[in-house]
Amino acid sequence: MKAATPTQAPTAVPQVPLSGEALHFLRISGVFYCRSEFTAPWGLALPEMKDCLMFHAVTSGRCWLEVEGEAPRLLQPGDFALVPYSRGHNIVSDPGIRADPLFELPREQVSERFEVLRHGRDGAATHVVCGAVRLDHSLGRHLVSLLPPVINIDTTAGTPQFDWMQSTLRFLAAEASALRPGGETVITRLADILVIQAIRSWIEHDPAARTGWFAALQDRQIGRAISRVHREPEKPWTLESLAQEAGMSRSAFAARFSTLVGEPAMQYVARWRMQVAAAWLQEKDIKLADMAARLGYSSEAAFNRAFKRLMGVSPGAIRKESAKPLH
Repeated sequence: MKAATPTQAPTAVPQVPLSGEALHFLRISGVFYCRSEFTAPWGLALPEMKDCLMFHAVTSGRCWLEVEGEAPRLLQPGDFALVPYSRGHNIVSDPGIRADPLFELPREQVSERFEVLRHGRDGAATHVVCGAVRLDHSLGRHLVSLLPPVINIDTTAGTPQFDWMQSTLRFLAAEASALRPGGETVITRLADILVIQAIRSWIEHDPAARTGWFAALQDRQIGRAISRVHREPEKPWTLESLAQEAGMSRSAFAARFSTLVGEPAMQYVARWRMQVAAAWLQEKDIKLADMAARLGYSSEAAFNRAFKRLMGVSPGAIRKESAKPLH
């Protein structure tokens, strides 16, 4: 195949906004949700949870969020805090308070994934809805790994987007305080929506989302090629065909892709295919030989070697790990 020239017309692909392409694969499922009723002094230690993102919504009172390497952050009603990608952390009535491990404390089990925690002594009361959601797709996990250690959205900022989040938080607070029949289902759905909305807000407004992989998604030409790879990983992509998708020469595309993404285009394609395979291993009962064929590998052995080289573990290890309970 000849290299594309700058004058060749690329295949028509709808332009996807940065947040749309980045969030397209951000699929989450609830691990646990907890309505927490604290009375000072109190401290709660949240463990590291693999492939999970944790959140805290203060519905009344106030508390502090402590994440290693970060200054303590005051959380008040109207704040929605995310702690991305498995990081253990504490929420406490005051900085420095001893934090008790969450899963060692008695909790009232309301449903399979919803519980109520009452903890502390006889001081000021604080109510928090906490939880953990699991990232179900490899690109979602990749996206979240690029987020800052803490995202804290102040929904009282007064913008239309934050007004919507603030009203959702009020609804969540009302459901959490009453916990009427079916209330735990309402709370979990609202929390999931707030998690996605908070990440979208960060992507759309934070200057840090204008660098690296996020910048590549925004680039009209490189972003178009990446979008094709994300949606059609099984195609026999070459540097020439990717350059044609972008409407660039082979050399210009290769240089710009590496500059923006931080790795060569074909290495990105190979890594993405393995991320897709990892998602299939966790989500689908599919034979490795079939998976290898669907992703363009000549044999199961070749697929296994590529997977271990790029992912650091074997396909079997991924499948075995996904079967373990998270807590």
